[in-house]
Amino acid sequence: MSRVANKTALITGASSGIGRGVAVALAEAGATVGVNHYPSDEERTRAAEVVAEIEAAGGEAAAFPGDVSDAASVDELVDGFEATYGTPDVLVNNAGILRRSRLDEMSVAEWDEVLDVDLRGVFLVTRRVVPGMIDRGSGSVVNVASQLGFKGAAGFTHYCAAKGGVIAFTRALAREVAPDVRVNAIAPGPVETPLLSDISEQWRREKAAELPMERAGRVEDVAPTAVFLASDESSYYTGQTLSPDGGDAMH
Repeated sequence: MSRVANKTALITGASSGIGRGVAVALAEAGATVGVNHYPSDEERTRAAEVVAEIEAAGGEAAAFPGDVSDAASVDELVDGFEATYGTPDVLVNNAGILRRSRLDEMSVAEWDEVLDVDLRGVFLVTRRVVPGMIDRGSGSVVNVASQLGFKGAAGFTHYCAAKGGVIAFTRALAREVAPDVRVNAIAPGPVETPLLSDISEQWRREKAAELPMERAGRVEDVAPTAVFLASDESSYYTGQTLSPDGGDAMH
């Protein structure tokens, strides 16, 4: 039997990068997948490509637009998913942005933008989905954090604060909603995705050289962890953060 057969999964920020990889991997493992994307023409096109890829492989998926940082948009997103598939069995909070800025050069707007998407978004979507999971008596929430939430990094105070907040949120909520709902996190290291497109090639080379595994991660290094945490194979995991990070943090 497939690892997540007959389960429904909503993945935020699933039109590219890790989110896309997780959506495809969950579909391959037997889940019916909701592909959330930011409501822009470019992201809508990308999300349609993800849905088409899943359907071509024999899976079932649909795209759902929504800005995770906006409460009204989140309500519309989850309403759309629930009208199609019901309360999700699995929620993967993946949507995120990355900016590089020294604190003394960082505007309040830039700080707010990163925190709004990377931390507030996790709160808004989870708050909307979890009550239905509790009513049903089962569910798995998987939050995508970062190894930088543990170790920090110069030039990324806003991002590190947000991802550290996601890890703490995961632990607190896991205690709050157990045993009905499991809440875990993934803290990847640097992964070759569009999220790194604004980071210089020199920084990426230097970062890869620092890693014990001597390379940046790939989406396929991360997606299996999400499938594991979504599946019943991880039924005794909650409040945990698993780190496919090439040995970067070793927390």
